[in-house]
Amino acid sequence: MKRVEVLKTYKLYIDGKFPRTESGRFYKVLNKAKEPIANVCLSSRKDVRNAVQSARKAQGSWQERTAFNRGQVLYRIAEMLEGRRAQFVEELMLENSTKKEAQMEVDNSIDRIVYYAGWCDKFNQVASSVNPVSSSHFNFSSYEPMGVIGIMAVQSSGLLGLVSMLMPVIAGGNSCVIIASEDKPLCAVTLAEVLNSSDVPGGVVNILTGHIDELWSPLSSHMDVNGISLDVRNKYVTKVQLASVDNLKRVRAYSNDFSLMQEQGIQFITDFQELKTTWHPIEKIGGASNSY
Repeated sequence: MKRVEVLKTYKLYIDGKFPRTESGRFYKVLNKAKEPIANVCLSSRKDVRNAVQSARKAQGSWQERTAFNRGQVLYRIAEMLEGRRAQFVEELMLENSTKKEAQMEVDNSIDRIVYYAGWCDKFNQVASSVNPVSSSHFNFSSYEPMGVIGIMAVQSSGLLGLVSMLMPVIAGGNSCVIIASEDKPLCAVTLAEVLNSSDVPGGVVNILTGHIDELWSPLSSHMDVNGISLDVRNKYVTKVQLASVDNLKRVRAYSNDFSLMQEQGIQFITDFQELKTTWHPIEKIGGASNSY
């Protein structure tokens, strides 16, 4: 008698924990031969609400971390991913990548995390400014995180697309809720295990799996989500933009080819930052200028 393989069940990642979906539903991920390779939770609207609530609760303390410390945490993610490189390669191969493609995707993902780790304590210095004014003031503009960002991961990429959309968001001090690739979700949940052991506070990153058809609306219309990041080829781009109007969410649609070098940069961080301008008065005493 042929043995029946016990498939791994990949859970959600919410508030630093690995719950099953409250709906009790799941779906099977298939390989190229249409054979099941894993059971994956089918998230519901309630899961989205729980994840957003968790992200909001964690965002303040993550924002208050020093930029240098956030860089250390991101670098730790890269270290942990490097240590589990073989597992990620295997999962990408299960999801129909060749061994060479899988190895390249994992290596590029690790390099991209290190890249954004380096930007954590530098992007504000580069992008901020001292502004010329005609009054007796200093005028400074600097960036602050927006808050909770919804990420609809690239559907065609199991790992690199997800990493490329996630890292600039948390590098800038935001928290997030991610809808993983529906067809290639395995690395997203395994990445959650890496995040859980990499000093990332619970709730800063929340990862949901399931049907994008069901999840795009509750995420993009949620009034406590401040921005949406998604793939420019996502068929719901226009609907997401319309659903984001009520609380003026910022929506950014990116190329889905994150293997290109131009698909990384400081602009991916500042896309989900608010520009804050501060006026500092100058008192003139005896011809000299003094700030106070």
